[in-house]
Amino acid sequence: MKLSKRLALTILAILGFITSIKLSMIYIDVNFNPYALSSFCSINDYIDCDGVAKTVHSQFFGIPLAFWGLFLYFVFLFFTFVDKIKKIRFLHFLEVFQHPESYICALGIISFLISMSLACLSIFEIQKICVLCFFTYFLNLLIAIVAKPADENYLKVFKTSFVDFISALKNLNYAIAFFFLVFVAIAVLSYTTFSNILTPQVKKHKEYQSYSRVNDYKVSGNILGDPNAGVVVHEYTDYQCPFCFVLNTMLHRAVTELDNVKVVHHNLPLDTACNKDMQSQMHPGSCMMARYSIAAGYQGKYWDFNSVLFDNEYKTEEEILQGAKKIGLNIEKLKADAYGKEIEAKLQKEIKTASELGIDGVPAIQINMETHVGIEPYEELKARLIKAGAKEKK
Repeated sequence: MKLSKRLALTILAILGFITSIKLSMIYIDVNFNPYALSSFCSINDYIDCDGVAKTVHSQFFGIPLAFWGLFLYFVFLFFTFVDKIKKIRFLHFLEVFQHPESYICALGIISFLISMSLACLSIFEIQKICVLCFFTYFLNLLIAIVAKPADENYLKVFKTSFVDFISALKNLNYAIAFFFLVFVAIAVLSYTTFSNILTPQVKKHKEYQSYSRVNDYKVSGNILGDPNAGVVVHEYTDYQCPFCFVLNTMLHRAVTELDNVKVVHHNLPLDTACNKDMQSQMHPGSCMMARYSIAAGYQGKYWDFNSVLFDNEYKTEEEILQGAKKIGLNIEKLKADAYGKEIEAKLQKEIKTASELGIDGVPAIQINMETHVGIEPYEELKARLIKAGAKEKK
């Protein structure tokens, strides 16, 4: 390898390595340090490195993508200097690497193509971008271009790499080292995938998914929990909010495991039809669902209908009424109550109370005058209730 090319690849790989270190630090702060400040590349809701790092897409096989980046740039550096490394006496078997430029080029192209899929995921699925990540994406392409041998096209680069790999396996020392590394890799990736030790956000996501199915802790009537409870949980939700469903299910479970707890539900629809604090429309139809839920309480089936609304993705008023009919509600009375002035006043009072408490999003809970917006793992919620005075059932 020419000195100029080796120098250029070394600089690019080190630049990628340093960037990956910074991305790793951002990832660790975001997912493991609740007191960490926002990173310099979290500028707004769209250009947000921290936001990307919080998602389940910021990992692969339980390993943060930033850590994969560190490994990738280490491999680039390894192949850049492999002709020097293989001169070490006990590393002579590395002589199987005859065309390091081809390997770096092929790996750079593969990593760039993977990067483009990650870019699409970031733009269209997460709807946030990490500028440092995008920098490494194009750095990978630049490395591939710089490493490309002058006498090979890009197709031949892959052919050369594959032929060398097959040939290298005939070297016993190399084959032993290769399969040992494969075994270690499988063991490590299996552990990280199933333990989620490096990906707490994935662990939380899996728990939330377990609560996003049909509520298995349903109750009937207008009271959830102990009527005379000393710990009263006020929950604020929107029936079209998926995380509200999760919180609601968690609270249903909590009252089955704890004494001295009662849950009171309040509506905070993110719908401009009734919520004048909304600057733009988010959940059209949730005001209507909120009115019907309050009206169901007039027939003694508030929590019955609460579960009906959360368990189904209703799109129209007719579908909602069909759901109400299945649990025995008087439909004519339900409609008359839902569109009455009394329920409208109650709904507006719930929205106003949420605003006065500083609740600007859902789901949210208030326990003994302490307000918490957002969702947390079930064990943390349960611990919060016990700290407030709830008792484990015997």
